[in-house]
Amino acid sequence: MKYNVKITKIGDMALDFLSEDMLIIFNNNAPEELAEISVLHEISELKEEVVVGDKFTLGDDVYTVTAVGYEANQTLKKMGHCSLKFDGADAPQLPGCIHLKGENNPNIKVGKNITIEKGGF
Repeated sequence: MKYNVKITKIGDMALDFLSEDMLIIFNNNAPEELAEISVLHEISELKEEVVVGDKFTLGDDVYTVTAVGYEANQTLKKMGHCSLKFDGADAPQLPGCIHLKGENNPNIKVGKNITIEKGGF
């Protein structure tokens, strides 16, 4: 397991981004102005870098990583932060973006986990 955290809070405007196939995640110590637009989670260590082909799980929804921006691993490691884009793109749109391919947008709930595992399952 590369990463495993529990969702602790959903900012008031966080789920609004799903209409744009996007979600922002942050450690639960994010500044208030960022917390209100983010899904907050426990602080944990990113044990290995996220790469194309990894399995990314949000609660009960499973995705495959299709692209990783050049800053995404660094911000995930330091702040538990990245922007998730549910578009299956094979090239990153922004430096801090992780692009995911799956059946649908996630059903985010407090208490559910966010996990990242090595691909090839």
